[in-house]
Formats: sequence, structure tokens, C-alpha cells
Amino acid sequence: MLTLYDAARCPYCARVRIVLAEKVVEYETVEIDLTDRPAWIYEKNSTGRVPVLEEDAWILPEPAVIMEYLEERYPDPALLAADATERALARLLIFRHDDFTKPYYALRRGEDDAAARLDAELTKLDGALAARPWLGGSAYGLADIAYVPWLLRARDMLGVDVERFPNVAEWLGRVAERPAVAEEVEVVAAL
Repeated sequence: MLTLYDAARCPYCARVRIVLAEKVVEYETVEIDLTDRPAWIYEKNSTGRVPVLEEDAWILPEPAVIMEYLEERYPDPALLAADATERALARLLIFRHDDFTKPYYALRRGEDDAAARLDAELTKLDGALAARPWLGGSAYGLADIAYVPWLLRARDMLGVDVERFPNVAEWLGRVAERPAVAEEVEVVAAL
């Protein structure tokens, strides 16, 4: 049985929860209070961050790595394209994800230029989604899962008007129809 060390408010954890739900993998959850992290979580991940995935005595931190591990371990349904160029595109978007999250967290902190910086990143995503139906190419997959937790939180918790970015808004609507993402919409609503 897999164990996920998780925090409902954490979008990085949301990535892993969505992948597990998409792949219909059973797991146990250990909820971590991010404002009062237990000392033992540092034994699971020296940074003290979640998510952390554990199976038997094997421990894996880092959400992007966990997502790829789950994709390889549980290949059906596939969340990376069979086409090498689309797999590379998805990995590139996940690798460059900080370009999006930095202004998101700056907005959460109330930094002056954060809204404009986040708008610039949303404009880039909008352009990408004008060129292809999903972030990683022709099918829903890991790249979409990598971004959707922040977009849901930006929209629902920070009041970002995603409707100003029509391709992002349309994509977010389609993504939210997936049961795994619909569950995350409910998590965000409860925060």
C-alpha cells in the first residue's frame, strides 16, 4: 500500500493526488499540518516538504518526480504521450513550472508587481492553449496536472479572473470536468 504524506492546501500535493486518482491507485493519506510540521517528516524528506510518497520502506519526495514515477509504475491510463515530442513538451512545461508559480506566490504575499507578472504567465499559457488543446499536446496529461492546482487556487482563492484568458478559461473548464480534478475543485472550495 502506498502512503502519501499530504497537505490539502498544498498545490504540489494536489498534483500527486490528481495523478493517483487518474490512475485509480489506492493509497493511504497522512495529513501534515504545514504550520506545525511534525519533526519526523524531516526523516521522510530532509526539507520537511510534502508531498512524500512511501511504499514499504522506500521513500520518494518531490512532486514532479513522484508524478513521473507513478506514470511509469502505473502506465494505464497513460498521462504522457506516446509521441516523443509531446512527452518532451510536457516535461519542459513541468520543468519550467516555477516561471508560473513564482508570480503566483508573489501575488499571495501581496507583492506590488505580482498581478502583472502572473498575467504575463497566464498570457503565455493562453497562447500555448491556442496552439494545442492541452498543455502537453494533443491529450490531457501530466503537464495539465502540473498547472491546474495553481490555476484553481488563483481563480478561487486569489480572485484571479481567468476569463480574461479565454483559452485558459476554456481549458480549465474542460480539465475540471475530469473526476480527479473535480475532487480537487472540492478540496480548494473547502480551504
